[in-house]
Parts: sequence; C-alpha cells; structure tokens
Amino acid sequence: MLKRRIIPVLLLKGGRMVKGRQFSEFRDTGDPVSASRIYSAQKADELVFIDIEASGQNRATLTSLIERVSEECFMPFTVGGGIRSIGDVRELVRAGADKVLINTGAAEVPHLIRDAAGSFGRQCIVVGIDVRREEADYRLYTHCGRQPIDTKLEDYIARVEADGAGEILINSIDCDGMMQGYDLDLLRRVKQCATRPVIAMGGAGHFQHLADVLTADLAHAVACASLFHFGDNNPIRARAFLKNRGLPVKNV
Repeated sequence: MLKRRIIPVLLLKGGRMVKGRQFSEFRDTGDPVSASRIYSAQKADELVFIDIEASGQNRATLTSLIERVSEECFMPFTVGGGIRSIGDVRELVRAGADKVLINTGAAEVPHLIRDAAGSFGRQCIVVGIDVRREEADYRLYTHCGRQPIDTKLEDYIARVEADGAGEILINSIDCDGMMQGYDLDLLRRVKQCATRPVIAMGGAGHFQHLADVLTADLAHAVACASLFHFGDNNPIRARAFLKNRGLPVKNV
C-alpha cells in the first residue's frame, strides 16, 4: 500500500511566511528558510510553497527563496503562485522545485497544463483547486479565492486530469485556517471523480483531523499549515499518531 504523506504548507508574501483564515486576515509566521530547515530535520514527506501575492514583481523573490531552500533541505517540494507559462515552470524547476502547483493559470491559460506536463512530465504538475460551498453546491475560485469560475467541480477535475495533471490539491476556502477539520463531504465528492492522487488541504487543527481523512481513504496526502504554525505539533508527532492508528506512513 502506498504511504500516506503529511505535507506542511508555507504561504509566502514578500519572502516571509504568513497564515490567515478563509484566505484573509494574514499574519506573519516567520522565515520560510528557517522553517524549511526545521521541517527537513523532522523528515517531512514534502513541502508546499505558495506565493499568495502571485504577481510578476515577486517572481525574483520567490525564485531566490527556492534556490536558498534547495541548498539546505533534502525533501521534495512543490512551488506555486502566479504560474502562467512554460517559462514560469522552467524557472522554478531550475531553482530547485520538484513540482509546480498551478491554480489560476490552469483555468485561464489554454493548454498550460498540457504543455507543462508534456515538457516536464505529469509527475511534476500539481493542479490546485480552491473551493467554497455556496448554497447546496460547491463553487470553484481562482485568484486566491477572489474570482469564481462557472465550471462544475467534476468537469474541471476531468479536464485538468485529461490535460496531464499529476496530482490534485483540493483546498476548502471555508475551512482554511479555521482548524475545525477538513471538508469531508467535499473530499468524498472529489474521490468519486478523481483518478489522480488527491492532496487534502484546509482545516487541520489536530492530528485526528488527518486521521479522519486518511482512515476514510479520501486523499493520498494531507496538507497542513495552521496545525504546525500555531501549536506544539510537528510532522514527527503527526506521523507517530497516524502510525499508531494503523495508517501507512513513512518510517523514519
């Protein structure tokens, strides 16, 4: 059985780590290079970096940061934010990224996922999908949760997988930063249609929330930010908790 992954998420703004709630009220949480060094020592399965400003003037800052992290950390990491061209993908891979996370660009730039997967391999491409519950259904958003799109969740997943997405990172805007647990209904719906590995994000407040997702086999990996930023928690303890419940996690 494939090992389930625990993935710390570092949201970046101006070269610093930040964390908010429901994609707003961001506050500084420290230096990303120092945090990456700590996660590396704690044998995190992977890291995800997301530049939430995602604008052209920050590309140099993000690239420089990734170069510094790649010199000190020995784990796979994914980088996202403002990726809209093959050139953006190439720049981040050259800086040291193992995978790239594409969100808004996947919805707005025709053939970006297909071309990126063709050039760098499907295993390099993670498509991020930000979702908010509206009335009796879910609606997809781009631009860091500011702009809705009218494509149905299942149709969108089918399209990006057909284009070459290697993984799907599904993020609940409603649960983001609330630390009350993942949106399990959303993950069940994604599981019914996704054929590629799914990463669950948004809502982890304690280790049982990770177990809730993985025990039900709703995702291949759980991504966490607040869980590790705001408490005496770390990937080592999370992995021990899950292993004690019989879940397949990496031995260290």
